[in-house]
Amino acid sequence: MSIYDKLNPMQQEAVFHTEGPVLVLAGAGSGKTRVLTHRAVYLIEEKGVNPWHIMAITFTNKAAGEMRERIDKLVGFGSESVWVSTFHSTCVRILRRYIDRLGYDTNFTIYDTDDQKILMKDICKRLKIDTKIHKEKSFLSVISSAKDELISPEEFTLRAAGDYPKERQAAVYREYQAELRKNNALDFDDLIVKTVELLQNDVEVLNNYQERFRYIMVDEYQDTNTAQFHFIKLLAEKYRNLCVVGDDDQSIYKFRGANIKNILNFEEIYPDAKVIKLEQNYRSTCNILNAANGVIANNVGRKVKELWTENEEGEKVNFEQFDTAYEEADYIAKDIQEKIREGRFEYGNCAILYRTNAQSRLFEEKFVVSNIPYKIIGGVNFYARKEIKDLLAYLKTIDNGRDDLAVRRIINIPKRGIGVTTINRVQDYASEQELSFYNALRAADEISTIGKAGIKIKSFVNLIQTMRSKEKYLSVSQLLQEIIEETGYVAELEAENTDEARARIENIDELVSKAVTYEQAEESPSLSGFLEEVALVADIDNLQEGSDYVVLMTLHSAKGLEFPNVYLAGMEDGIFPSYMTIISEDPADIEEERRLCYVGITRAMKNLSITCAKQRMIRGETRYSKVSRFVKEIPRDLLGGMVREQKTQTEASETSRQSFRQNASKVKPVFSTRNTYQAKSYQSNSFSSSSTDKISLEYNNGDRVKHMKFGEGTVTQIVEGGRDYEVTVDFDRVGTKKMFASFAKLKKV
Repeated sequence: MSIYDKLNPMQQEAVFHTEGPVLVLAGAGSGKTRVLTHRAVYLIEEKGVNPWHIMAITFTNKAAGEMRERIDKLVGFGSESVWVSTFHSTCVRILRRYIDRLGYDTNFTIYDTDDQKILMKDICKRLKIDTKIHKEKSFLSVISSAKDELISPEEFTLRAAGDYPKERQAAVYREYQAELRKNNALDFDDLIVKTVELLQNDVEVLNNYQERFRYIMVDEYQDTNTAQFHFIKLLAEKYRNLCVVGDDDQSIYKFRGANIKNILNFEEIYPDAKVIKLEQNYRSTCNILNAANGVIANNVGRKVKELWTENEEGEKVNFEQFDTAYEEADYIAKDIQEKIREGRFEYGNCAILYRTNAQSRLFEEKFVVSNIPYKIIGGVNFYARKEIKDLLAYLKTIDNGRDDLAVRRIINIPKRGIGVTTINRVQDYASEQELSFYNALRAADEISTIGKAGIKIKSFVNLIQTMRSKEKYLSVSQLLQEIIEETGYVAELEAENTDEARARIENIDELVSKAVTYEQAEESPSLSGFLEEVALVADIDNLQEGSDYVVLMTLHSAKGLEFPNVYLAGMEDGIFPSYMTIISEDPADIEEERRLCYVGITRAMKNLSITCAKQRMIRGETRYSKVSRFVKEIPRDLLGGMVREQKTQTEASETSRQSFRQNASKVKPVFSTRNTYQAKSYQSNSFSSSSTDKISLEYNNGDRVKHMKFGEGTVTQIVEGGRDYEVTVDFDRVGTKKMFASFAKLKKV
């Protein structure tokens, strides 16, 4: 029996159609990884393709690792030549070899989010930008969005002409990019952008990789941004054997730059493309799947398809509405314990999914009291902890002395008596002489203003130079141990003798273990390679399958995973969908939220519970909400559990309204997180019954205003409309928004 006989007819078609462009629309749980791996095997064993010419690319290390393992198992000898990697890892490998053609050194540093924030803080200070008004984070967001669309600082500057806020962003973008280049560093967006730039400008490099990758497969294609689209398009131009696999119904990363048009318009780019739909689901029960279909059918911007399954009908989707969020958390904790006692599930089979990280607190408290083991995915990343970043900064300095951020971070860690004044004087000298910060330290004897601190600087430089010489013959783990020993980093923590210090030492031990693991896994381990690997790790990669604990995570983090028993918590309008989505005038925003709900529902295999609360405390205030509109889109005959409340949704809504009226004098209601239907009716009814006069505005065009949810921004347009005004505001953090003045409650600042 052939391995392909186990595939269903549509999966077989996707595997056997190897020539030319192919779009595989793979619904949730339809076996897309199976298709991709079998396709690679078919190319090698049946079509005689050299494994060297096959590329499979995806987004997470976890997905790439799973694909790698399956291909190795099916193919055996020669499978190691198949290029299986993430987008970012692929681009790093290309840039490590050829980035010198763009004027960088091949030992460039990859800046993480914290590094970017530190650099942006320095830039804003240098450009005399008040970060109380213009947040560093907003500038980084604008720059990231520009890079996703392959908009260079020069092009951004041209587009910004005449628009002062945009001109300020352009100045920051130019300075930010110049600093990255000076530091021989790239941020995550640059990894893609610089690779595209390299391929576009260097025919030799482009031809090299086009010849190498004659058959290209892209997983999770709906999550690609414009830069990634161009990267793949360039690689596939010569042979056009491009197979993209994805599901437009699971496109949920617009906030990260994902462009759903890449998958929706694939046939426009490749008119001869073969389109294959994988609609048979192998993951969920009939009831769970039909609930998901009922929700996603309300989206307009999608490829028409409907998942089906031969799995059992299964239990109905359990829906429960509670008076408070505390009762919701208590119910879920007790329900998990009950299912464990009954032997239906283990802790590791259970996941709680929510819209925002802040929702985890109540579950944590309940689980601690109930002695339920749990793990939060999306907390503080291991590599973001201070002690880890300190030691990695030492390694970065040894590997790339041009990385000013890394050098400045460790010059006085542990303390060496090198103060801020001395550091600033060295930085001034570096700027005057056009040197890197580290090279300025090496020339400390020539800086007359630093006085006796020069001896301490020389000691630091000697340490780094010694480590650089040892790097040639020590392994990464040995070099790390040398740094720890020579700096006295752990000795200083041991002297503290506190629980926190001991925890930090354990983290350092784990970093050393990571280095050893890296060395054992790589044929040619190197310091640059190790730094690259830890820089590209994602939080979801830390989820250990088979571990017996309940997983708590956001819906965005859950994509690609599956659990026998799933709880979708906080299903209220204003929470999910979010308030910002509800008030948005772009219908695409609510469609993305609905896709996120679809993703959440389809994570469940056997049992799905949906919960919500009539009221919950948010930022110290009690908010009242209605059941999420997405719950109402699930066919009623698929829902169970509401009988316990003995209330219909209409009755529950009326109870919520009565509760709101009774508590209105006690609790100040905040429109920003209340349901749109409910909130707007109160606002408009109150307005129409109390007054027919036009509302009075305290701000004008060009004024700075503050919104309770969006923060501060600048008014760019005010349009009269009956008794209200339509106000357009360019917010520092979230961009341009239009809203009615009576609802927005903007305050002049």
